[in-house]
Amino acid sequence: MDPAALPSRIERWFDGRGWRVRRHQSEMLAAARQDRHALLVADTGAGKTLAGFLPTLADFAEPGSEPGEGLHTLYISPLKALAHDVQRNLLAPVEEMGLAVRVETRSGDTPSDRKARQRTRPPHVLLTTPESLALLLSYPESAELFATVKRVVIDEVHAFAAGKRGDLLALALTRIEGLAPGFQRVGLSATVADPEAFRGWLAPGGESAQVALVEGEPGAAPDVAILLPEEERIPWGGHAAAWAVPQLYQAIRDHRTTLIFTNTRFLAEYIFQLLWDVNDEKLPIGIHHGSLSKEARRKVEGAMARGELRALVCTASLDLGVDWGDIDLVVQMGAPKGSSRLLQRIGRANHRLDCPSKALLAPGNRFEFLEATAAVQAVNEGRRDGEDFRPGSLDVLAQHVMGRACAGPFGEAELLAEVQAAAPYAALDRATWERVLNFVATGGYALKAYDRFRRIVRDRAGVWRLSHPEHAARYRLNAGIIVDSEMLDVRFRNGRSLGRVEESFGAGLSPGDTFRFAGMDLEVETVRDLELIVRAARRAGAIPSYSGARLPISAHLADRVRALLVDRAAWAAFPDDVREWLEMQDWRSRLPGPGELLVESFPWHGREYSVFYTFAGWNANQSLGMLLTRRMNDAGLGPLGFVANDYALAVWGLRPIRDPKAMLSPEILTHEFVEWVENSHLLRRAFREVAVIGGLVERQHPGKKKSGRQVTFSTDLIYDVLRRHEPDHVLLEAAWADARVRMTDVGRLAELLESSAERVVHIELERVSPLAVPVLVMIGRESLPAGAADDELLLEAETLAGEAMRADESVPEVD
Repeated sequence: MDPAALPSRIERWFDGRGWRVRRHQSEMLAAARQDRHALLVADTGAGKTLAGFLPTLADFAEPGSEPGEGLHTLYISPLKALAHDVQRNLLAPVEEMGLAVRVETRSGDTPSDRKARQRTRPPHVLLTTPESLALLLSYPESAELFATVKRVVIDEVHAFAAGKRGDLLALALTRIEGLAPGFQRVGLSATVADPEAFRGWLAPGGESAQVALVEGEPGAAPDVAILLPEEERIPWGGHAAAWAVPQLYQAIRDHRTTLIFTNTRFLAEYIFQLLWDVNDEKLPIGIHHGSLSKEARRKVEGAMARGELRALVCTASLDLGVDWGDIDLVVQMGAPKGSSRLLQRIGRANHRLDCPSKALLAPGNRFEFLEATAAVQAVNEGRRDGEDFRPGSLDVLAQHVMGRACAGPFGEAELLAEVQAAAPYAALDRATWERVLNFVATGGYALKAYDRFRRIVRDRAGVWRLSHPEHAARYRLNAGIIVDSEMLDVRFRNGRSLGRVEESFGAGLSPGDTFRFAGMDLEVETVRDLELIVRAARRAGAIPSYSGARLPISAHLADRVRALLVDRAAWAAFPDDVREWLEMQDWRSRLPGPGELLVESFPWHGREYSVFYTFAGWNANQSLGMLLTRRMNDAGLGPLGFVANDYALAVWGLRPIRDPKAMLSPEILTHEFVEWVENSHLLRRAFREVAVIGGLVERQHPGKKKSGRQVTFSTDLIYDVLRRHEPDHVLLEAAWADARVRMTDVGRLAELLESSAERVVHIELERVSPLAVPVLVMIGRESLPAGAADDELLLEAETLAGEAMRADESVPEVD
């Protein structure tokens, strides 16, 4: 039998729709029948999800060989919305083929009675998330429940495999392997940059040769253009691209359905507000982001699925997989930050392989124009970027150990072998493993005197089990990887929930104050412990900002921007104002080329400024700014401040930096970096997250939920105790790993310092340079959310730019 041959029922279904089975779909079916794991990398709209499910549908469509009762296939999605969307799209072929397949979803939103029933009478196909899967594995009946699993399909695998959610899922897969040996693992993605690394992550024991790489048929080339001002110039600073709103509204009018992506929740609310201000025709325009209530998100998702909206403003909450076929235009407001992210977002338009996706990019400033140009080039060349894999997080491992204890007793050596079979933990040594076990058992040396930290015990036979049954309920209330900032619920008096705002924003509100949220102007009626009770307001208010991680420019895209800066032949295709900006920079100073670090120094407003063009991303530049100002202080230069964006860092003080190379010596990342992190809020913030994930601090107790401030107070107390009495505690180690990788981007910083150590080019100028304007106009506004100060920036930037763009005959001094 041809391993790619379809059962007749499925073949008739394809024929009835006038579809052909694509090559990659056939190859996925063949891989399953040859009992191989598979990673499918195919363009958006290529039918990846159907390809992933095709072997399962074939199992149920073979006459006389239909699987019996029990869980057959798990589908893992990074987003709850994606799981619900897939359920809708999967039920249609199941019903049309007449297959006896029960398909259900399971997430935090699933009613408790259905969750209980799923544990004893599961569907054939269960659509869920990594967190919900981990919780399901924590029940004693999980051994029987998962014993029948034949296949696990992981959608959008690029979105979480390299992070903590990927660690949690990798551990869950090894657990399922112990319960259902030989089940097939399937990964799906449109934007994997390094397929070999993902094959290793997906494979049992990390042996990538076990995973077939299936590459999708090429689709139509996307139609991507950069939106440019019709009358104004591209702004010097800012990120909102508010200048583009009139043209954006016209684009909405000219298309059936437009999906508008922003990079932050603040910008989503801001652009939505600006669109409504010009929406004279009252077109139905919606908003969607992760802080809106589940009801609000589901309402707008349903309206989009029914084709009732002309436009939807959103964030990364809709980056992945949601299939709305009527979208014929995607707009990216502001910089895309990475070619893979842009490719993913573009693919939401004309969600079919043979139809070109149409997209517009609206840059917020001149550097963002260069970034948008670089991103379009990368997309046209099919070049992707992505995160590097790193060792598995110890806080996630501690959570997994606790989940295993909730499911039943375990042997230490057996569980270690199971954990090491997960790729992120393949290098886990016994000493670290024992420290993690000891932490779960006692809280660690400094906390072992407290009974509440004693969660598991070892009996005389060496078997670990829960110290008390109540720990299982507490684990299930608190387990998870996503640690939200301190949040307040926003609701009307009638109980209708609108979503959540950060506690730091809500704490500053009093009855009568107004703010804009969920696309509405709201007035505060009362402020309770964890709630803002509101009513509709007649006057506009401030938009809440959020402290979520800022998207940094990818290293791949940063390198492309550097190349554009020195490709003078390419400037002819740039808008006049961008070309003139670069030409004047070239005349007055220098342009930073690949492999070199340009530093410009000049006086301005009675202060001495130095601008470092690193292109290392905002996180790395923030870290470098903290370290450089400390060195400036030690050198007696009187540092006064710094400001950073993705491309550059500006520092200023009373006296000039004469030798920036000495300031950048690599040892800056040893004791100085350690001292700075230990004495900053960064490590405390990282510890708060790992303490919650590792189960040291619980956010919820039965019938009661802690406020964000209470959680922070608890973690700060424990942090101080551990720093003083147990500085090598396993969670402090985990917090350090987070601070290095996620909060400071020290890897990029180290790479920059190492590669540029001998290629620092220092130019001393008499006044500000053109290239410095975009970063300098952010001084005093760096703590404001992107977009909040754009109008003020315009006026100040024009004044500063007038000085920077004035030609003179002086020759800059080059070190």
